[in-house]
Amino acid sequence: MITHKNISIFFIFLLLLVFLLNLYMAINLWYFFAIIFIWIGINAVGSSRISSNYHVKAYCNNPLETEKKIALTFDDGPSEFTLEVLALLKKYNAKATFFCIGKNIENHPEIVKQIIVEGHLVGNHSYSHSKFFDFYNEDKITDELRKTDRLLEKFTSKKINFFRPPYGVTTPSIGRALKITGHKTIGWNIRSLDGGTTNVELILNRIKKRVSPGGIVLLHDTGEHSVLVLEQFLQFLQQNNYEVISIEELLNLKAYAD
Repeated sequence: MITHKNISIFFIFLLLLVFLLNLYMAINLWYFFAIIFIWIGINAVGSSRISSNYHVKAYCNNPLETEKKIALTFDDGPSEFTLEVLALLKKYNAKATFFCIGKNIENHPEIVKQIIVEGHLVGNHSYSHSKFFDFYNEDKITDELRKTDRLLEKFTSKKINFFRPPYGVTTPSIGRALKITGHKTIGWNIRSLDGGTTNVELILNRIKKRVSPGGIVLLHDTGEHSVLVLEQFLQFLQQNNYEVISIEELLNLKAYAD
């Protein structure tokens, strides 16, 4: 398995080997730079792709699911648009998981309560969702996760098990923090990109093309365009006999612990 630890060991060994060879024969300096450049590139790709399991084990879909079952997840809320999302989910009898940002929980506690009352799940999406989150050290990440857990546990009365890293980026520090907090990392295999574009047709076509049994869809509950996409997507799933189920059911994992 390609992991950060295995790759680091391999490239350290490779650099030592080239260094030893350089003691007996002249090795072009560019070989050292090439090895380091490739090492950095692999780290960058592994860190940015949550499905790579490079730093942490992430659950991105259920490849063993053969029935037309799929899970919906929403990031970055709660917000005023979450209420519209909840109304649509109720209309189409669909369940979802909301990965909530701590500071937004503080601003909209009543919406978190409604999410849970209506039978949906909540997960940890950090407290700040800072653009620099993946540069934080282990202690700061741990503090953010615990702070957000405490906010959510006021509503669940149970420990939060699910975490989704901001932007889907993972790092060694995030990996170490998760070993302390015990969260399971939930990814996706159907990314809408509705956080980067407001083109409803483009977003909808993108996710429709990627739908398959056992998939996990990433949407956001923070914009009107995402609400428009959601209604059309739920119609599409209904027309194609897909059942929208919870992450718990799809992955056979518990969202909360006693």
